[in-house]
Parts: sequence; C-alpha cells; structure tokens
Amino acid sequence: MSLTFRNAARAIILDEEDRILLCRFVAPHPAVPHGAQAVWSAPGGGIEPGEDGLSALRRELREETGLVTAVDPPHVWHQVIVAADYAPGFDGMVNDYFLVRAVHFEPHGEFTDDRLSADELLAGFRWWQLSEITDYTGPDLFSPRDLATPLAELLTSGVPSTPVALGF
Repeated sequence: MSLTFRNAARAIILDEEDRILLCRFVAPHPAVPHGAQAVWSAPGGGIEPGEDGLSALRRELREETGLVTAVDPPHVWHQVIVAADYAPGFDGMVNDYFLVRAVHFEPHGEFTDDRLSADELLAGFRWWQLSEITDYTGPDLFSPRDLATPLAELLTSGVPSTPVALGF
C-alpha cells in the first residue's frame, strides 16, 4: 500500500538580526495536535496541482506575509511526517523549507487578517530570537517540535550542502 502525502513549501525567513518569522496556527489546524492550543510554524503551505515548490512558496509568502521574492532561495530542511490525522485526507505531510533573508518587516499579505484567521486558522505572526525559542515555556508548540536545534545549526553553519532531514 502506498502512502499519500500533502506536500508543502515553507520559508525560514530570517531578518538582519537573525530573528525568524513564525506564524501561530490554532486548533483545529492540522499542524496543531489534539490537546494543544497552538503551533508556531514557518510561513508557507500546500503545493497546488501544477505548481512546483518554489512557485508555491512565492504564492504563500505573498498571500500570508506580503513578502515578494524573485530569487530562488536555498532548500535547507526536509521533513516527512507520517500521521493519518495530521493532514486530513492524507497519510501525512512533506514539508520542504527554504531560507529567505529579508529586512525586518511587519507581515501583511494579500489575505486580510480575517481571511487568514478563517481560512488558514492563522492567529498571528511573531519575530523570534533563537534564545526566545530555546527558553520558551508557554503552552504553544513549535513545528518542528525541536525547532531550536536545526535553527541554531543553520545560524551557526550556514546553508547545508543538502537539505537537513527534520524530525516531527
């Protein structure tokens, strides 16, 4: 039996002070596990039929954050999640993460806040320092759960020669 996955492209957006922009998704978004309140995750989303990963990334960034990028950002992380309850209608999800450097900005995409909230279950954005992620003790989760480890490696070592495989 073959598994079917929802493919997504996500952006690790870092500003000039190495802060990362994350979206806060609330339940019942598929990224929010049962019993959790919310998950902080990189902007991005599903790859639509006929789209390649970078086209999907550009579209999602425009829609969610207003960020427009013409360059092909490097592919830095790859994540495979096998869980039937994670992406409705699929056996799991494949997230490909691309590094986007940007001057600090206030996210405001093509979609209104109301539409993002209703359609995407996106409750807001926040720029995070690595230390804030490492020291976070609140109720929300991060995606990936151990975001601090690959982010620290990315900030320390730079773009990997091949995408780093992430855990759940």
